[in-house]
Amino acid sequence: MTDSIPSLDVILNCCQRSSVGKLLPNAFYVHTCALTSLDPILQEYERRGRVTEITQKATLVKFSLDKPNISYLFYPDFDQDPHPSLTLSIVVDLNTLDYKEWNYQASDNPPILHRKETFVTPDYPLYPEFAHLTRLEVTLGLLEQSRMIGTRQEWEYRLKRLGIALLGHYLVCPLNLQYNRSVIIDRHKAAIFRKSLSRPVRLALESGLFSEHTTFFDYGCGYGGDIEHISQQGYQSSGWDPYYCSNSNCLPADVVNIGYVINVIEDSKERREALIKAWELTQRVLIVSAQVLINDSNQGLVAYGDGIITRRNTFQKYYEQEELKVYIDQVLNVDSIPVALGIYFVFRDLTQAEAFRLSRFRSRATTPKVKILLKRFEDYEDLLKPLMNFYTERGRLPVSGELENELELKAEFGGFKRAFQVISQVTQPEDWEIISEKRRQDLLLYFALSKFSDRPQAKDLDLIRKEDIKALFGGYQQLCLMADLMLASLRDLKKLSDLCTAISIGKKFKNSLIIHISALETLPTLLRLYEGCASETIGRLEKANIIKLSFRQAKITYLYYPDFDLNPHPTLQTSMEIDLKSLQVRYRDYYDDENPPILHEKDCLVSPDYPNYEKFAKLTQQERDWGLLDDLKAISHQKEWLNCLESHCAMIKNYKLYWRKDADSYQLRLLKSQINQRKKKPIKDNHVQRENLD
Repeated sequence: MTDSIPSLDVILNCCQRSSVGKLLPNAFYVHTCALTSLDPILQEYERRGRVTEITQKATLVKFSLDKPNISYLFYPDFDQDPHPSLTLSIVVDLNTLDYKEWNYQASDNPPILHRKETFVTPDYPLYPEFAHLTRLEVTLGLLEQSRMIGTRQEWEYRLKRLGIALLGHYLVCPLNLQYNRSVIIDRHKAAIFRKSLSRPVRLALESGLFSEHTTFFDYGCGYGGDIEHISQQGYQSSGWDPYYCSNSNCLPADVVNIGYVINVIEDSKERREALIKAWELTQRVLIVSAQVLINDSNQGLVAYGDGIITRRNTFQKYYEQEELKVYIDQVLNVDSIPVALGIYFVFRDLTQAEAFRLSRFRSRATTPKVKILLKRFEDYEDLLKPLMNFYTERGRLPVSGELENELELKAEFGGFKRAFQVISQVTQPEDWEIISEKRRQDLLLYFALSKFSDRPQAKDLDLIRKEDIKALFGGYQQLCLMADLMLASLRDLKKLSDLCTAISIGKKFKNSLIIHISALETLPTLLRLYEGCASETIGRLEKANIIKLSFRQAKITYLYYPDFDLNPHPTLQTSMEIDLKSLQVRYRDYYDDENPPILHEKDCLVSPDYPNYEKFAKLTQQERDWGLLDDLKAISHQKEWLNCLESHCAMIKNYKLYWRKDADSYQLRLLKSQINQRKKKPIKDNHVQRENLD
């Protein structure tokens, strides 16, 4: 080397003073993303070691403190694996610039990492997860005698000996492992005070499961919040809890709730008995809810039984969403219906279950307006209205016994067809054809999705459903064949991509389409089916108002923007991504994010009949005219958008752009000139620049 390198004493001193990195007696380790946080002397020292291009892909850099060596260590799964394995090591002699490689890819027992947070800076995205896991491992004594756990096999042996396993960056116990450690669980501490209805009971109320004389029972009611709130709604309600309400009787009821109970019972046998007992009390529908596994790093968890113990010494059995359904179905011998993440409805009557499933996929339809006034129609309008409403609801004419005023109608017109001819004379026939097609597609969608559960057999259908199928499809077999063919076509992601590109609604990106949830039913049936595979299997994110359909990979993402209607550019609060191949759920909360993603061009996400469509569209056009949307990627987050507004001397008030009063007059003239020039140019399609926003 022509240039001298710092002495080892200088390097040691710099490493000891560093606020980032892991310092050992003979070495100092740091993640490559944190190199810029090091002393400039260390940065320059490390740059001398990059004698081969492959070092650019290293994960960690090791500074040897007893010889002038730099090592580049490769851990490809650093983010995903809580204790990633070393696959390659390159050691560079800084005196000669010679280097040697050691490859561990074929090793049965490679070196692994612990305490990952020590290698990165606190602003690293996964730093809280890494630090949380390390705290738990230290508490349980897993990291004692660190020299004994430096390789994969040694680490796995220690975990096995202590009866502990890892699920992502959480510590849990294998489900098939008998855990004999004696721990007293404070189950009652899992109960919480409720100022409003719990989410499962509120969803049941919103789904129309309560009618005038419905009775309600809360099994494991805790402090009794749901009982009180349901009673205030005018329904007879009661409940039982082993700690807070143990003297109450367990009474049969139309609607029974076992809310977040089975996940706080540490004994698997007792957990099963609780679920069965709640089902025995159920006369119409059972609401089952439990905690499910999501990517959430904010909870303190310690291994116990087949679940985890929280900081409050309460037990939590965290299920995968699909695992929870399988558990309910196996214990009760039913086909439970997912309503939301961790929430299922179980119906006593299969016909009611089918009606509920189908109701979730019925698109909106309004009775066609009367266009022409005819005396014959005016004279019998009240008599014909029930027939019009029936056709709007079913997409077909009724058969004998289905219409309340059938006798009066037939006495006057002779039959349903003749009566409907009068209706057709004063309305547009194509409007009724559109309604029939909507109901046909609704049924097709439902039967396609029923393939994932227990598709109803022809003999089990109620009479009204049989008549629907006969009128709209010709027969049961024909409907099933069409449904199966449509379901099979979901494998063709290119077809989904073409559909997303062709439709007029939604924001289109290179690999996805996003729409407002209100516009879902306007999509082609195949795209509705695609989304239904997620909502029927896993359930939608609560309050989700934006849906992202990905077609490069089979994924559906639900997004929640709390102020969608009020805020011209609302911020993202939560997202839930569902991988349709693995059924894994990935959840992210942006509530405390200093720079969350935001929405632009809201008019593209909704249909033209959306209440605020015109207001959205006018603002979007004005923002385009002012050049604010020229680079959508650059303004995808809140801070960058606010900077964009400031640089354009703009402010938004009541969905309208205004010039800032403190704007420089010369800059204003320049900006106004640019706006005038832009208005003279033809409008370009923003689709190209959106491609990079996926």
